[in-house]
Formats: sequence, C-alpha cells, structure tokens
Amino acid sequence: MQAESYLSRGVSPTKEDVHKAIKSQSKGIFPGAFCKILEDHIGDPEYCSAMHADGAGTKSTLAYIYYKENGDASVFRGISQDSLVMNVDDLLCIGAVENFIVSNTIGRNAHRVDAAILKELIEGYSSFADDMAKYNVHMIMAGGETADIGDLVSTVVVDSTIYVRLPRKNVISCENIRPGNVIVGLSSSGKAIYEDSENSGIGSNGLTAARHVVLCKDYAQRYPETFSNTIDFHKVYCGKYRFEDLLPGSTQTVGQALLSPTRTYAPVVKEVLSKYFNSIHGMIHCTGGGQVKCKSFGKKLHYIKDNLFKTPPIFELIKNESDIKPKEMYQIFNMGHRMEFYCDPEAANEIIGVAKKYNIDAKIVGRVEENTAGDGNKVTIMSDNNVFEYV
Repeated sequence: MQAESYLSRGVSPTKEDVHKAIKSQSKGIFPGAFCKILEDHIGDPEYCSAMHADGAGTKSTLAYIYYKENGDASVFRGISQDSLVMNVDDLLCIGAVENFIVSNTIGRNAHRVDAAILKELIEGYSSFADDMAKYNVHMIMAGGETADIGDLVSTVVVDSTIYVRLPRKNVISCENIRPGNVIVGLSSSGKAIYEDSENSGIGSNGLTAARHVVLCKDYAQRYPETFSNTIDFHKVYCGKYRFEDLLPGSTQTVGQALLSPTRTYAPVVKEVLSKYFNSIHGMIHCTGGGQVKCKSFGKKLHYIKDNLFKTPPIFELIKNESDIKPKEMYQIFNMGHRMEFYCDPEAANEIIGVAKKYNIDAKIVGRVEENTAGDGNKVTIMSDNNVFEYV
C-alpha cells in the first residue's frame, strides 16, 4: 500500500520496512499466532508466556492540543486507555484473558507536559485496570518509567508493555483458521456497557493521517510542536474542522470522535472463550493493516468480507476530506469493526449474543475460503458497491 497522503506524513501504514527487519527473527513456539508466544519462563511445559509492547501513538498530540485549548487534563486518561488496550486486545487474540502484568513508559518534554498531565496519565492506567476488574479481567500494575526527553520528544509519548502467562491448552493460534470458517466482527463504535460515552470507533491507528486531513491549519500555526518539521507544511493540518465542530452524521464533535478512547473487547472475549473455545479457530485485532490485517495469517486462504458494518461517520469524514483512496482506507483504518472471531458457523450466533450482552453490535462480516489462485493469502472486501482485492 502506497497511500501518498499517509506516507508523505512520515508514517507507514503496513510497516513493510519493519516486517523486513524482523523477517529472520524467531516467531516463537506458536509461529502462526497473532502475537509471539514464548516458552514459559518458569519452565512449566504446560504453560507459555507472551510479552507485548505498544502505545497510543500520535493520538497523544491530539490530547495535548485539547488540553492547551481547554485546560482539561483529564483527556489524557483516554490516552492511557489507548496505550493499554492496544496491548491487551492483541494478547486477547492468543487466548490470554487475565492476569496481565503492566509496565508503562511515558516520555515527555517537561517544558510542555506538566504535572497535571502526568497525574491524569498515571491515574488513567489505574482507573482502566479498576474498571476491567469489575468484569473479571485483571491487570497488575507493576509501575513504569517517566522520562524527561525533550531533546527527542516535542510533547508526550505514552506506551505500555504487558506480560502474560497462560496454559498452552488455552492458546488460540491463527494458523488454525481454515476454509469454512465464518468471520464474526465486533463493532468498534457505539457505547458498550463499560464505556462512559459514545465511541466513534477510531481506535489508535491512522491518527497521523486523520488529524492532518481533518483539522484546520490554525492548529499548525499555534502548536508547531505537534508535528514533525520533516513534513511538508502543506500536508500539516490541511482540513477545515476544529475540535468543537459537529461531526457530520453524528452527535459527537470532531474532537470527541478523534479522541474516543480505544475500545477493549476483553470482557466479551473472556466470556466467549470460556463458553465456545473449541469453536474458535483464530482471532484478529484489526489495528495496523485495518481490514486487511488478516492477510498475514494462515496459509492459502481467501478472506472474503462482504457484509461489513455501515462505515462510522469519523471514517466517512476522513475519506471525504482526504486523497486516501477508498481501497486504501481499509488498509489503514478498522472502518467499523476492530475484533474478529474466526469460528465454526454454528457458534456465530452464540458469539454475537455474548457481544450484545455488553451492548456491542456484532455480526457475521464474511467467511474464509481456500485461495485457489496462488500459494499466498488473499483478501476481498465488498462494500458500498465496490470490490477491493488485496493479494
């Protein structure tokens, strides 16, 4: 994927250079799993472990602008949640659903990111863990590092690392995805019972493109610290919207939509796996790579997604305000659902029912067939009278 509007802002949506760099690295003891899985560090042959690192990405700069405009540092609690969920929900895809050991890393420019922001970030980690504990998803906060690195960071970087240990018999590996599976997608938008407000569905992917194509140039002039000086100034905040403007087709403002905390599916996944584990052949978190993320998993598979959710307003806005081609939108953003179960057809309605208990819309969004056209995998997306193929 070579989306000029994305690459020109210094971001690679498919991270092809990263994949090349790690190509020769060990893929762990379950090579087809969504995350790298290691031998149990204690040495128990019936267990395994995983350590995962991720963060909120450039979404933290949006929170920074919001804070400078409104003086409300509590917006950074959502950034802590973004950082945690990007790790937790990846680990859900290998079957890990409890006892996550969390370390956080905050790198800031102390001249711009003050004590009020740090307080909200740190408390944001803890409050999210407390909220999840109500649904029997337990996180152990192991502390972390706050570094003043103004020579490297203009505002703030919010990252997390999570370690988890689980029985090998509970592992979900995407190498088991097979022809005949249906794909159950869980919506990324709406308001789950464990969320405080409506979620736009944006998550924490593609925010560099989103904020620059949607927000107006005034933010570039007033907050030059929120973008890289290596980007062509014409590509910076070149939209027409302000934070307080109403998002077309929504009751949210543009700022609320862009800053919606990344939804976790942990309570849903924990219940689904406790009841229907034997019917689940794989799980995929549609983050980097969007709806084409699945292409990297399994062998000789044709992923067909022909019943997607209606595209949420935030993605329609990004598409309408940018030169990102419709086909490329599905490689950058989740476009309406961010968690996928690959399962036996007879289990689909049961999984959908569990999701709906948590007020999360879910449905069969597609199916898996054999790829008869080559040795690799293929993805076909049918949406809005368009057919997009990725090989």
